[in-house]
Amino acid sequence: MPKPRLWITRRLSDATIERAMRDYDTDVNYEDTPGTAEDLIAASAEYDAIIPCHSEHFSADVVRRFAPRLKIVANHSVGVDHCDLPALAARGIAVTNTPDVLSDATAELAMLLMLGAARHAVAGDRIVRTGAWDFWSPSFMVGKQVTGSRLGIVGMGRVGRAFAAKAKGFDMEIHYFNRSELPPDQAFGATYHDSIESLLKVADFLSLHCPATPQTTNLMNRERFDLLPKGAVLVNAARGALVDETALLDALAKGQISAAGLDCFQVEPGGNPAFADHENIFMLPHIGSATTRTRDAMGFRALDNLDAFFAGQTPRDLL
Repeated sequence: MPKPRLWITRRLSDATIERAMRDYDTDVNYEDTPGTAEDLIAASAEYDAIIPCHSEHFSADVVRRFAPRLKIVANHSVGVDHCDLPALAARGIAVTNTPDVLSDATAELAMLLMLGAARHAVAGDRIVRTGAWDFWSPSFMVGKQVTGSRLGIVGMGRVGRAFAAKAKGFDMEIHYFNRSELPPDQAFGATYHDSIESLLKVADFLSLHCPATPQTTNLMNRERFDLLPKGAVLVNAARGALVDETALLDALAKGQISAAGLDCFQVEPGGNPAFADHENIFMLPHIGSATTRTRDAMGFRALDNLDAFFAGQTPRDLL
C-alpha cells in the first residue's frame, strides 16, 4: 500500500524530517520560505497531508479553492490563528496542533523578557558593548525588582501555568484572569480575578498568555494600560495581536508603564520600527519555542497526529 504523501512547508528539525521521510512519501521546502496561498492550493491536489507552521495562512478564500485530495493539516504550532477552522471543517479537512510540548520553552522566554525589561537589558548591553560604560553611581541603571512583586497573568492555559510555576521561584505574588477559575492544585496559589480590569489594577508585571482571537485583538488598549499600577512592566510572548502597539508607545511615553518585553508583534517578521528608539522595550524575534528539544518535540507531535489519523484513529490533538 503506498504511503500517504506529505508536504512539510518549512525546514523542521532534522529528527522530524528523518522520521517523516521514513514513514511518509515526503517533500520538504528546504528553501525555508513561507508557503504562499498558491503553494497551499497546489499542494492540496498533490498531497494527502500538510505540516505547516504559523507562517502559512489557511484563509477561507484559500481553503475554498482546495482540491479534494488534502485530508489533514497537522500544524507545527500550538496556535491556530493562521487557520480558518470552520472553512477547513466544511471541506472535511482535519486540523491538529502541538500543545504541551512548547510550554516550558515559551515560559522560559517570557521570564527572560520580564527580567530583561525590568533590569534595562537593552541599554545595559549597549553601553558595555560600545565602550560607553565609564560611569557608576548608586542611581545608575536602577530597575524594577521582580522578586516579591505582584504578577498578573492573562490566560492560565499550559504556558500561563508553566510561567506561574517559574515565577514562584521569584516569590512573586501571582494573580490571574482566565475564562474560568482553576482548581487549587493547578493555580500555584494564585489569586483568581473574574475580570481583566480587576487583574490589571494589581499587576506590577503583566504577562499575556492567551490565544489571538477576534475577542482578544488589542486586548491591551489605552483604557487598559491606564488601569495598571504606574510603572508596570508588560510581557508578551503570546501573539502580537493582543497589544495595541500605538497605545503601548503612548503608555511608555507618559510613564504609565516603565518597560515592555516582547517576543511577538502585530507585523511579523519585521516587528514595529517605532519600537527601535525605545531602549526600555526588550525585543526578541518570536523565538519562544526555539530550543532544540522543543522543536523536535513539536515535529514529533505533529507526526504522531498524522500517524493516528492515517491509522484510522482520532488524533490526540484534533481541533
